[in-house]
Amino acid sequence: QVQLVESGGGLVQPGGSLRLSCAASGSIFRILTMGWYRQAPGKQRELVAVITSGGTTNYADSVKGRFTVSRDNAKNTVYLQMNSLKPEDTAVFYCNGDVIAYGLGRGTYWGQGTQVTVSS
Repeated sequence: QVQLVESGGGLVQPGGSLRLSCAASGSIFRILTMGWYRQAPGKQRELVAVITSGGTTNYADSVKGRFTVSRDNAKNTVYLQMNSLKPEDTAVFYCNGDVIAYGLGRGTYWGQGTQVTVSS
């Protein structure tokens, strides 16, 4: 099995910063793309940022210039550095991984989510 566990969410004032982490564990052969999605109350889940195993990144327009996604392939971990946070960034953030696992083949896995609240 494969598990993704997020950490680093919390309450922050507008203009502040947070860093999210997501560690993958289990019978992992290789992790392809890893990324972050978010879901605000009453809205659909949306892409925030993704990064390939080679380091190519893609961001939602709403976070470009403020968020940075990175990964440590040796630790099977992806990070999301969030700066200049706005109240509209408030959401549950989910980690996502495109994983090739021993005995299971290729699949998409999700973390349990971590709450980010931006408020004064």
